[in-house]
Amino acid sequence: MKSSSLKGTYIAGFIILLLAIDQTLKFFIKTHYYLGEEHYVIGHWFRLHFVENEGMAWGLKFGGNFGKIILTLFRLVAVIWGTFYLRKLIQKKAKMGFIICISLIYAGAAGNLIDSMFYGLIFNASDPYIQNVAHFLPRHGGYAHFLHGRVVDMLYFPMIDTELPKWVPFYGGKEFTFFDPVFNLADFYISFSFFVLIIFQKRFFPERQAGQKELNTTSKDKAGITE
Repeated sequence: MKSSSLKGTYIAGFIILLLAIDQTLKFFIKTHYYLGEEHYVIGHWFRLHFVENEGMAWGLKFGGNFGKIILTLFRLVAVIWGTFYLRKLIQKKAKMGFIICISLIYAGAAGNLIDSMFYGLIFNASDPYIQNVAHFLPRHGGYAHFLHGRVVDMLYFPMIDTELPKWVPFYGGKEFTFFDPVFNLADFYISFSFFVLIIFQKRFFPERQAGQKELNTTSKDKAGITE
């Protein structure tokens, strides 16, 4: 029991650290960059580019104003459910790699949830036309109501930025950028975790693989197949 409690403390600390890093970067961008401002970090392929996302991760949108509320509430339910799920994983002594992946997904969802719930209340709007940055806890209130905040994105990796040759079907002569979406650390936590879960699923779920192997063996025996 003490072991599970100690592991839970470590995981909670890990999640808090991830959230702190995500929110610190967002606060810095929000209060130092005007909307649309961009600075090169490494060459031309890694930039800090401030945009605000009104919908889902990676700049996707969902259903306008009403969809924004639904999406925020969905994130809230996911975070609440994730709290109990993580606790269950720790108690059942699941693979640490799997717990860390779920913790990253949890931190990512919580990080963007904070933006959606509170940023509209605690920041005023950034104006790209007069290059005005937002202020924390402005005197005249924030730019939106509760649940209507916009998610802050800033990480931009246009590793390939070129014009496609004229001979390329349909897109010849047009500008081509890879990787085009602007995202934040919370998005990265979630995407990276899903990638790791796919790659290492056999290691994280050995009992499932053993069960599938046993099922295949049983099926072969019933069919009279021998190796």
